[in-house]
Amino acid sequence: MRFLTYLLSVLALGIIVFNCTKINFDTPFENDSYTAIITAIAAGCAILILTILRVVKKIDRTVKEKS
Repeated sequence: MRFLTYLLSVLALGIIVFNCTKINFDTPFENDSYTAIITAIAAGCAILILTILRVVKKIDRTVKEKS
């Protein structure tokens, strides 16, 4: 499970980098730039969710070891 969350985080980071190259900073809220911004934000949210999942699993293992 841990390997999968790290793999998905790396893929999401790649999506962020790719989409940041597609943004036209002169007009960021038009056409493809807007789509790239939304997709980069979504990938950032995915990284955040996966990080929370890893922390929760770590806490769960710690609680199970203590009881």
